[in-house]
Amino acid sequence: MLGVESRPLQCRDTPGDNPVLMNRDSGPLGLLWLYMKNLLVCRSPEMWHQSFGLLGKSYAHDTTGSFFLGKWLRVPLYPVSLCSAVVDVAIQDYVADVAAELIYQNKSQTSTEVLFVFPLGPHMAIYSFQARSEDAKVHAVLQDEVQQPHEATGGWENLEYLRDQSEYPGEAFACFLGTLSPGREVVVTLRYVQELPREPDGAARFVLSPTLNPYGTLYVWNCRTSKLHYSLLLTASLQSPRGVVDVQANFALTPLIYTAQDHSTAQVSLAGSPQCHHDLELLVYYGDPTAVSAVVEKGDPEAPPGSLLGDPMVLVTLAPSIPEAVPGQRQSGEFIFLLNTTFLEHAQDSLLFLLKSLPLGCYFNIYCYEETSVGIYSQSVEYTQDNLTEAMRRIPSTGSSLGDSNLLETLRSVYNTPRPHRHPRQLFIFMAGLPPDVEAIAAEVCRHRNSHRCFSFCFSEDSAALAMALAKETGGEAAYVSSDNRRSFVVLKCLKQALKPAAEGVSLSWTLPRGLEVEVLGGTPQSIFQGQHNLLYAQIHGQAQDTTVAKGVMTLQYSLDGQDVTYTIEFPLCPQGDGRLAGHRLAARCLMKRLLPESVSGSGEEPRHRAVEISLTSGIICPFTSYVGVRTPQRVTWYQRPLALLPPRQSLIPCQIVELRGSRISSCYPKSIWVPPGWLTAVRASWLALRQLTHDIAALPQRRACSKACKPPPPLFSSLKYVDPMEFGLCSSTLWQWCPEAAAKCQELVALQNADGSWALSSGLASVLEVDEDEIKGKMPDEVMEPSIWATVMAVTWLHRHDEYYQDLCELLEAKAVTWLCSQAVSQLDKCLETANTLLGSSVKPSVFRL
Repeated sequence: MLGVESRPLQCRDTPGDNPVLMNRDSGPLGLLWLYMKNLLVCRSPEMWHQSFGLLGKSYAHDTTGSFFLGKWLRVPLYPVSLCSAVVDVAIQDYVADVAAELIYQNKSQTSTEVLFVFPLGPHMAIYSFQARSEDAKVHAVLQDEVQQPHEATGGWENLEYLRDQSEYPGEAFACFLGTLSPGREVVVTLRYVQELPREPDGAARFVLSPTLNPYGTLYVWNCRTSKLHYSLLLTASLQSPRGVVDVQANFALTPLIYTAQDHSTAQVSLAGSPQCHHDLELLVYYGDPTAVSAVVEKGDPEAPPGSLLGDPMVLVTLAPSIPEAVPGQRQSGEFIFLLNTTFLEHAQDSLLFLLKSLPLGCYFNIYCYEETSVGIYSQSVEYTQDNLTEAMRRIPSTGSSLGDSNLLETLRSVYNTPRPHRHPRQLFIFMAGLPPDVEAIAAEVCRHRNSHRCFSFCFSEDSAALAMALAKETGGEAAYVSSDNRRSFVVLKCLKQALKPAAEGVSLSWTLPRGLEVEVLGGTPQSIFQGQHNLLYAQIHGQAQDTTVAKGVMTLQYSLDGQDVTYTIEFPLCPQGDGRLAGHRLAARCLMKRLLPESVSGSGEEPRHRAVEISLTSGIICPFTSYVGVRTPQRVTWYQRPLALLPPRQSLIPCQIVELRGSRISSCYPKSIWVPPGWLTAVRASWLALRQLTHDIAALPQRRACSKACKPPPPLFSSLKYVDPMEFGLCSSTLWQWCPEAAAKCQELVALQNADGSWALSSGLASVLEVDEDEIKGKMPDEVMEPSIWATVMAVTWLHRHDEYYQDLCELLEAKAVTWLCSQAVSQLDKCLETANTLLGSSVKPSVFRL
């Protein structure tokens, strides 16, 4: 490709060997292509550096430890060695506050420009960063973007390269620290907060960031002893009013030490040096693992009463226990489909499978938003045969225009339509291209995120970021569909997720002494689906008039399968704590997300001013603030005449949240690849052209496997920046692409199925089954009183005869058919199945019909 001679790379595995040699006769495009294609082949420590941290760019002219791409390019890959890491973790139920001190040392013989990079995982936010060396001190400061200071000097090319070419996708905090001399150290201190996932058994799961434990970095790993070449000290303090019951980890721990008699607080530490083959994970188990818990965090005594940081915060976890639904049975839910012109023109088969697979008992509506913002029905209607037939008749076969889509107005129409009582709302949004007003669309969905879930599907890369944002804000899923053959499969896979049962009508009520009131920041979700948990932040305002009352009461109510469920829990009004304010800072992040839609919709300057104030106070970045690095020299400067001490001269350096595009061809972790600044300017255009030409590499199976195994961390807010669609697409394939005839037959059969799951005995059905209609009627067992029972048994048997083609696509349809059969003629099914097997030449087992 690109005229490059295909020669094998020469690569050695030890750090002291010669560098990688490439074809010296190729131009820069060819060299870059070889570099990308052979990245998986070489196994030197430089090439397998797997974690971000303090990374360096050497000024030396020797070739040790570098990629030498012919006469065109040298790519030094030296990370600065991590000498020690001290990590202190404070966990309150399902939030964590992490304080870390990292000491790096430049062990090379040359001065090195260094850049600290910290990937931001899911629900994570940095609120403090400092770095100090003998020469200078660097401090990250938040500022209002409207009041930008003077531009930072130097180092921007490193951030630009990191943003465009890093393999790691998602957001990362990056700060350029300047030049580090040989043998010198730099001490990095950072603090961050994080929401912790809740395991199915109720445990809080904490994973130490790879930056704080770079186990895969061969520079700090002795491959023969599997021992760290740096010291790691990890201490965790645990707190929960339910009591800390147990702690489990994939590394050695010291015995659990309780620091309170009621076991509400405890401590545990790392014992010895951990093995280097995995992330360090900690599972914390609490007493009484019920569906609701509440932890109270005291406010900052130095903050004014009534402010976000000044008043106590209640951390509420909602995780109702919801049983599995029986496939094919009646089910509640409102399903609204927003279709654009391209989907209508090219995906009629997918729409057919989608509508036919809906369960009885639900409500549905369809909006063709490139034609009108009005639904096929004025509001959602019950899923019946008549309503389904009418909806299929009203759907236009093609759209009238391929111009601008009015998705924004369509969403507003949906949100202004009343929702059927006790039917959780879920939207299926299909986008062929990027619609206008994407920021307003994201803000509109964010404003209503507590009332519904979004399943968004994009058919082009430019709409991938919007699809991801809509799904993330509402707890749904996003899918990138790159092949027409996979469209139906991907859509139905998401529908199976949407059909999971939910706790509906969720509400919280509070009983507090007079003078106190509670504000739930971000609101309460109306529905909680199976497998989900919600972490809410509720702040207590005011002054209690009756100081003898020491506790408040919170009550959770919801409906599950028509039954009302109630949980009641008490919490203290005068909490204790270490003052680290993890819950307050995460609450600030939540509140700023709520203010974002109001700011985008033009509701005045007040929401923006409020968000900026909260951001600057809490240290958590928001869309209206940004980081700036302030560098202060440590060495003093003196005038000669007269003798006087000058104040330190501060300078500004690059420091920001970087959106990494991420290629992720070879690894789920990033590599530190740095280039001389001049190269970036010279070949940027060529590299972008090369990236476009080689985009098909993204579809490689190994990349799909990597995307499934290591999901990228979502951004802090609904970022509409670049998102690689292959990182979240449902990439499973279907055999349809090899069997178009089978696909056509299956579509014909599905089109004949009724909304209740049955089939009528007709000539059309006989044609699909490839059996004479008179023969089907003549073979119908005498015990069968209703021809549709016999027809439905025949259809289900035929589907199972071709199970290798239809299992994933017809699973929901078949479940609905079997449920209908069991409700109609249980005693007749044995004889019907025996006759159907004989007629169709199949051997379907009775278990298919739950016999």
